[in-house]
Amino acid sequence: MQILIVEDEIRLAEALGQIMEEQGYQVDMVYDGEDGLNCALTGQYDVIVLDVMLPGKNGFQIVRLLRQAHIKTPVLLLTARDETVDKVTGLDCGADDYMTKPFVPDELLARIRALSRRQGDVVLDEMTFADLSLELSTHSLSCRGKSVHLGYKEYEVLKLFFCNPRMVLSKELLLTKIWGCDSEAADNNVEAYISFLRKKLFFLGSSVEISTVRKVGYRLEVSEP
Repeated sequence: MQILIVEDEIRLAEALGQIMEEQGYQVDMVYDGEDGLNCALTGQYDVIVLDVMLPGKNGFQIVRLLRQAHIKTPVLLLTARDETVDKVTGLDCGADDYMTKPFVPDELLARIRALSRRQGDVVLDEMTFADLSLELSTHSLSCRGKSVHLGYKEYEVLKLFFCNPRMVLSKELLLTKIWGCDSEAADNNVEAYISFLRKKLFFLGSSVEISTVRKVGYRLEVSEP
């Protein structure tokens, strides 16, 4: 599960990030409203933990703009104020839940799990495309009886292609989805992992190729026999 934390109290953000990473979640942290909105608008996160009082745009504004952009990611608002009017405002803006600081970490985690379940995602053990099978629990890629293990980033890149079959994915999109919107990763990182995956597809003898669409990005294609 990918979590975005938008919190201007850096120590609190880091503490929240540590709690969530210990649960096996992938966490991105940003510390102001503008960066928070830009990250949230990518739609890549399963849950957003969002402070109300932020520099730039506040939490209420961010939620409202997300919903106007049809981003349905569940949002848990955090605030130091325990006033009913603030809770009502947040929920009316489109937030899904609300917690007042200070809070118990176990309750926060329970609420995040509940929010992630609301999306109604079907949990799959395997994804397939043409002659390829990707095991989600083991990160194993198989084709006609042969298999290879994918590293974490290789797995995440290929899974994104599987989720968007035959769609062209730009380098910018791959960087944002896989490395995170605040990462310093560059185009050559994407190129390197595409090269790794191409070598593994060749080793497997798959009919699937990752083709380059010049000046646009990459997509999965099935070569003719």
